[in-house]
Amino acid sequence: MTPTSVALRTTRRWALAAALAVAPAACASAPSADTGATLGAAPASAAAHRGTLFIVGGGPQPPALVEEFVRLAGGPGKARIVVFAMASSSGLTSGEEKAVELRGLGADARNVFVDAAQANTDSVARLLDGATGVWFGGGDQVLLTRALKGTLTERAIHARYDAGAVVGGTSAGAAVMSAIMITGDERHPGGARPVKDSTESFMTIARENIVTDGGFGFVTDAIVDQHFIRRKRHNRLVSVVLESPVHLGVGIDESTALVVEPDGRWRVAGASAAIVYDARRAAVTPAGQTVGATGIVMHVLPAGSRFDPRTGKATLPATAAAPATTGR
Repeated sequence: MTPTSVALRTTRRWALAAALAVAPAACASAPSADTGATLGAAPASAAAHRGTLFIVGGGPQPPALVEEFVRLAGGPGKARIVVFAMASSSGLTSGEEKAVELRGLGADARNVFVDAAQANTDSVARLLDGATGVWFGGGDQVLLTRALKGTLTERAIHARYDAGAVVGGTSAGAAVMSAIMITGDERHPGGARPVKDSTESFMTIARENIVTDGGFGFVTDAIVDQHFIRRKRHNRLVSVVLESPVHLGVGIDESTALVVEPDGRWRVAGASAAIVYDARRAAVTPAGQTVGATGIVMHVLPAGSRFDPRTGKATLPATAAAPATTGR
């Protein structure tokens, strides 16, 4: 079955459902196609957040994470989720597998595999009508932004998020969430000491080495990285954090989710941790000098932890031990 036929079949089924069902209250106020931001634009500020982001760092997803995503989308019998898996060349298959998994949890889930031309049509954008959840699959994040960025479908996804839907993704589907998107490429492997082994990557902390592009901009106040602890991606995130204007980054490990709540605060769920690098108050060496910094704040946040990007305050789970004290 071709991508176009999948989209058209999905369009007919969802159009009928939209005519017969009332969307959950959390998503009842979606703006019309004639309202909202410029095509493809991200929400203007944290105050515009109305939905939830569910950003998974890749790897196996514990059942509890998938169940929470469905719950945030309205729960069994109410969740209506659109899956976009164009980050992978096998997304027509893997996206359908994800949709089957979500349907097994009581969601009405559809896999929509389209290219940029199809994504810029009203018929595909309308597939988002009444959606309470959107899921971005893994693979190559550049392929996903190439298929959706700047299209009517991307605009429709932002509209659903503004109306209260949950937008989630894993691996590449996590990288696309921030306005500054790490592509996975670097300009100068090894820096002044180039590596001979092509399997080695991101061995330095340096300026103008990490290749970035524009993501979907659901997160505008931080840069998102993924597979973070398992794949030792600290160097590349520190490099980007120090040279980017936002100076804040979060690396999400596998089997772990960063949940960005409607008020903009972060919560960590899953099996591992998220690492936050906050350089907003750091002193950084000027351009032209070897990169260096003092005063970078790092947080290691396991499941149950919280972080407020507006204040920089992080809290561990309530069961965490109190800080050790010294002295008499």
